[in-house]
Amino acid sequence: MMQSWPYMNFVQDYWLDAWQRSILFLDVMRERGNIYQEHSAKEVPHVLHFQAEVSRDGRKLERPVNYALVRIVPPAGTKIDPEKAPIVVVDPRAGHGPGIGGMKHDSQIGVALAAGHACYFIGFLPNPMPGQTIEDVCHAEALFIEDVAARHPDADGKPIVIGNCQAGWQIMMMAAICPNLTGPIMLAGSPLSYWAGVHGKNPMRYLGGLLGGTWLTTLAGDMGHGIFDGANLVANFEALNPANTYWTKDYNVYSKVDTEKDRFLEFETWWGSPVLLNAGEMQWIADNLFVGNRLSTGELRTSKGMRVDLRNIRAPIIVFCSWGDNITPPQQALDWVLDLYDREREIVANGQTIVYTLHDSIGHLGIFVSGKVATKEHGEFVSCMDLIDVLPPGLYEAVITEVDENTLNPELVHGRYLFRLEARTLADIRALGGNDAEDDKRFATVERVSEINQGLYRTLVAPAVRASVTEPVAEAMRAMHPNRLRFAMYSDANPFMQPVKALAESVRAARQPVAADNPLLEMERTMSSWITSCLNSYGEFRDTMTEVMFLNTYGSPLLQSLVGLGAQPTQVPRHIERDLARETAQAELRAELEHKFDVGQMEDAVLRALIYIRLPERSIDERGFAVLKLIRESRPVSKRISLARFKEMVREQFLLICLDEERAVNTLPALLGADAAEHKAALDVLRRVLAARGALSDEGKRRQARIEALFGAKADKSVKPEPAHA
Repeated sequence: MMQSWPYMNFVQDYWLDAWQRSILFLDVMRERGNIYQEHSAKEVPHVLHFQAEVSRDGRKLERPVNYALVRIVPPAGTKIDPEKAPIVVVDPRAGHGPGIGGMKHDSQIGVALAAGHACYFIGFLPNPMPGQTIEDVCHAEALFIEDVAARHPDADGKPIVIGNCQAGWQIMMMAAICPNLTGPIMLAGSPLSYWAGVHGKNPMRYLGGLLGGTWLTTLAGDMGHGIFDGANLVANFEALNPANTYWTKDYNVYSKVDTEKDRFLEFETWWGSPVLLNAGEMQWIADNLFVGNRLSTGELRTSKGMRVDLRNIRAPIIVFCSWGDNITPPQQALDWVLDLYDREREIVANGQTIVYTLHDSIGHLGIFVSGKVATKEHGEFVSCMDLIDVLPPGLYEAVITEVDENTLNPELVHGRYLFRLEARTLADIRALGGNDAEDDKRFATVERVSEINQGLYRTLVAPAVRASVTEPVAEAMRAMHPNRLRFAMYSDANPFMQPVKALAESVRAARQPVAADNPLLEMERTMSSWITSCLNSYGEFRDTMTEVMFLNTYGSPLLQSLVGLGAQPTQVPRHIERDLARETAQAELRAELEHKFDVGQMEDAVLRALIYIRLPERSIDERGFAVLKLIRESRPVSKRISLARFKEMVREQFLLICLDEERAVNTLPALLGADAAEHKAALDVLRRVLAARGALSDEGKRRQARIEALFGAKADKSVKPEPAHA
């Protein structure tokens, strides 16, 4: 009948389209509700795009947990290189279900497979095992990593681990307790320094203070009969952006209902499947991280008394964060470095390699789910993991730029982007902004207030709550949680939704979208923009008032004195304490290095020379390393240096130069031997690697001439170094 109408004016056109979009929008909500019901009924709900097979079930461990290690089955046509280190992606158990790291073809898992790495995934079931703890989960993850390593004995390197969001700090804890298990660790949007941030932003860090500490977490666990509902965490995330939560997300589907359905349902399948935690697990997280901030300052200990010290981690640590992330801002992702170290040379002395990169705008979830991020940032990190793994110790920023006509030797670059590492100082991290002593004192006050309120709750209220809440009551409250109910109420289980499917089918058969220039459609869009602006203004006002209330309340000298902090900011320790065993080990290493200046082979000499020449540049990119790999691959297999040995050599030669640069250079002839042909071959390697990224600086040229003289060749300034060849 609609198609037979001979004419409709713009009012009729608009209202017909609006009515049709309303029906189709309801049908999308109905499908979302049905998917929620089906997804929740699964024993192992996940949103992995890739086929997987269980390798190890955490429920069968001596300390059982609801985690599992699965092997990602490579899609047809994907070639896996057995010599490449396997990659393990670990998803966050922060309210949502598992699979976000492999939700799309262009994802962390997809990038790893495309680069030829065997890939594994550590996920979890929706219900925790009785009594499991955060330490149990770390123990299970260590066993999983061991299992992956054992499955790939031919791999040239230990398993690479990617920890998303909450999984990042968990993996860091595991690596601090078991420092020799992993290869490079990549932290994607992972908070490690929970108090950090800047005024005017990052309101989520104030939440613990405004709630009076973590007693509400305990109450939520008691109301759940010993279970904490992850839907509460999801609700906290959604509260950060009221415009998106209450209007923009749904309006985007309504306004583009003909094209937006699949993307929306794919994301909502993950977003709308909250998982559960033991109350004890969530309480540990809230007390020790959200409010206590005890990870980066070395205040955590295992059940056996071992201190969880992030300085123990031997693998390179890669931090991927973004200015657009309002859940894990750059300060929370990076300030742990400032908590551990006062000077850059301490990082070097500790043998730790830290690489970070800052995205300009991507949001928290975009770090894991954006295809553009996966194919650029994650793709570059995966393809350059060998380079990162052999970096000398220190602090670096990864800079990723597109290859263009001005890029020298583009054939040495993997893909469309050039991966460069720039040496950085702690001042560069401090320049990102952060807390002063008064801010730290405010957060320390929150911690004390939380302990007091927690004690009052446990003494006066908890016994009555626990006695009155049974398991059926707790289950009913979980089912009625708004973040579950808003999915279930639109499903076919609701009799009022049953006619929607047939009605939507008839609408699709007679669909008549309104013209893009329809005046009423323009009014609709204007109204939507106004609603979005109002909600954004409300959110900004709420965040401003939140910060003002927090700063004034917990900055009160009276409150600080009442909780025992006194009047001096210095009474709030914010730096990890000294470790005599570590300092002794570093002194022993220095003593050992004293005897190694004139010990080594030709390969050691070339590496020492390269480091010496490139040191003033304070920059490394993938092209020079690509030349080294080509040279390595051209040699017989029996004569190739393993990645582990190469890493050890680079670290040793770098430390020798840091210890005494002049002595390191002057003792080079002792490493060269007497074979002139070997000298020439070594010099050729040196020139090819140096030429890979272009002309040296004047200081670099001076250093190259000095090295060439030591290698027994005159520096011919009239002849340019030969360019590298693939």
